[in-house]
Amino acid sequence: MSDQKKKNLTPVQQEYHSLAKKREIPRPILKNCLKAFLVGGFICFIGQFVQTFYVHFFEFNERTAGNPTVATMIFVAVLLTGFGVYDRIGQFAGAGSAVPVTGFANSVASAAIEHRSEGYVLGVGGNMFKLAGSVIVFGTFAAFVIAIIKTIIVQWGGL
Repeated sequence: MSDQKKKNLTPVQQEYHSLAKKREIPRPILKNCLKAFLVGGFICFIGQFVQTFYVHFFEFNERTAGNPTVATMIFVAVLLTGFGVYDRIGQFAGAGSAVPVTGFANSVASAAIEHRSEGYVLGVGGNMFKLAGSVIVFGTFAAFVIAIIKTIIVQWGGL
């Protein structure tokens, strides 16, 4: 709490705040960061393994193996979310499980699972993209801005 807000508190509120601060359980920040780093790194390691698998066994090259790798990682994340495993990974690893592709797939799938009792259209379809919708909007806007910048650079480069 900022010093300005502390000044506006009554004496009883200040006493409660100091008592709550004394009783607050300290967070193991280093331990949480290490778990997030290891689990996030392991998810990325699995993604790299899948990409290498596609390159060696399905004759993709490094550039074309990206799309099936992303599709596989999304499928695995949605499957693990459906079985409740991804939630346990998230509880253990925290931010480490929010690796972009798998975390996004988990957020969409978990919202769909949570609202399936409300029906497919209003429940699943209406609520599935509440959390993920902002990511889609900002991603689309960022891609548009980058495309405009690239177009301007290419046009100036051609002059």
